[in-house]
Amino acid sequence: MQANDVRVLKGAAVPTLIVGLAVVVVAVFTTGVKGALGAGIGLLLVAAFFTVGLAVVSWAGRISPMAMMAAAVVGYVVKVLAIMAMLNAFEGTTAFDSRVFALSVIGCTLAWTIGEMRGFMKLKMLYVEPEAKVPGQGRG
Repeated sequence: MQANDVRVLKGAAVPTLIVGLAVVVVAVFTTGVKGALGAGIGLLLVAAFFTVGLAVVSWAGRISPMAMMAAAVVGYVVKVLAIMAMLNAFEGTTAFDSRVFALSVIGCTLAWTIGEMRGFMKLKMLYVEPEAKVPGQGRG
């Protein structure tokens, strides 16, 4: 991972951790240990999925901009489908509170997405290379 990607990861992971831990604390007082377990599993699920997604997009970015865009779009679709499948699979579980699990996933996903957007906006990356040569505009 490049330094810019690490900054974005930190900018997304920290607010997600804060939101996730807040949900765990609230769940302990409102639904007990099963709620806290569900919130913790939701936090871990979101952190794992989105960290892997960011790493894949970072890796694809070293190949080409088109590969990066394809990885981002495919990764987003896979993450949404996988999270929906996990929410559906854990819907009737009795090991933990599935409603708190779902709320934790939603809250942590929103926190990650907002943190990631904020991280990218703060990078101040150049959209064009200042000294790039344009094909067909040679000096002659």
